[in-house]
Formats: sequence, structure tokens, C-alpha cells
Amino acid sequence: MTDQDARSAGEVWDPFGTLRRALWIGGGQWAGKSTVARLLAERYGVTAYHYDYHDARGHDDRRIARRISLGEPATGPDPDTVWVHGTPEEMAAETLAGFPIRFAWALDDLRALVSGHPIIAEGWGLRPELVAPVIDSPSRMVVMVPTPGFRRHQLRELPRAASLDHAVSDPARAQANRLARDRLVAEDAVRTARRLGIRVIEVDGSQDATAVAETVAEHFGPCLPPCDRDA
Repeated sequence: MTDQDARSAGEVWDPFGTLRRALWIGGGQWAGKSTVARLLAERYGVTAYHYDYHDARGHDDRRIARRISLGEPATGPDPDTVWVHGTPEEMAAETLAGFPIRFAWALDDLRALVSGHPIIAEGWGLRPELVAPVIDSPSRMVVMVPTPGFRRHQLRELPRAASLDHAVSDPARAQANRLARDRLVAEDAVRTARRLGIRVIEVDGSQDATAVAETVAEHFGPCLPPCDRDA
């Protein structure tokens, strides 16, 4: 069977076994996923893949090419159309519908990785329903979501969490829509994870990032190398 035949047959093409051995952190925005992955990389010597970074930068050419192929503007829809005029429910539905396409791009990135260490992939687009067919056990994934209180804390303490990065006619409405959308998307991740037997970690701010990272490390325990206590 050729590589193309395998993909056509619906099999997960994984030439270096990277996907099969990867660990996954999905969930909601601003739950500390990237921080936890970085801490695990430093402490356990694992290789971290940051979905959001690649999705916003490395995948932009693929996003533009797809828009053009569909006859859409290369620059994407007008920001007001996306952030001001739509409802949070419509925005969440559109976001969820787009995740499978973006996940395929992330899988391409991960397939190309060859590492002597475990790989931890993190990001909100790594959805439980998309990751589940790739992994051999639900224990290879956790879903991290912020509680409402911790989300408010992040908005106060992290300027980038409160910024929209788009010029719109009604910034207050756009931001309110975005926050409501993020909540709906996170709630969907929790429901799906629980249905699939994937662990959900609710981050409420009562523990610092190091403690949360250790909780995740304990979950992934058998798949991680010995901890470097001096890191």
C-alpha cells in the first residue's frame, strides 16, 4: 500500500511513529497549556509542539491557499463580520467546524518531527474528538480548561488575553463575543473529553503553574522519562 493509499483508506499516516507516541494537551483558551508544556519540556526533556504558534504563523500560507481555492478573499472575512455582527453561538459553531481542517495541518507538522524524547503537543485546536482516533489510549491526553474565576484573573493579569488584535467598530462587543465564544468552545471540549474517557483538569488558580504541570506529569507518568530535578 502506498502512502497515498493509506491516507485514502482513512489510516493515520505516521512514518516515524511520532503521532502514535505523542502526548496531547487540549482544552480552553488561557488555561495555561503552553506554560505547562514548557515546564514539562524543561523538567523532563520532552519536545513541545505549540499548536497556536504554528496555526497563527506557519499555517498561514495554507489558510490563504484554501480561501483562494474556495473563492474567498485571501485576507479572510471582514473583522466586524467575524467579531461584532455574529452571535457567540455562531462564532463557536464556525470555530468548531474549522478545527478538523486545522488539525490536519498540525498532524503534518507532527509527522515530520523525529525526536529522541516524547513529544507533547498542546493547543486549543487539539480537540478530544480529533485526537482520540490517533492515540492508543485516552491516558495520552488531558484537557485543561480555566474556571470562570481563573479566566477573569487571566484577563486582568495578561494583556494579550484581553486584546483582540483586530480593528473593529465596536471593541467592547467584539471582546464580549470572543469571551463567550471561548467559553462555549471550552465547554464543548469538556463534554467531549468526558464522553471519550479523557481526563479534564479545571484550572482555578489555587495552584501555581508548576503544581499544575506536576499534575499533568503524574497523569502522563509512564510515558515520561525520569525527571531532571535540577531543571
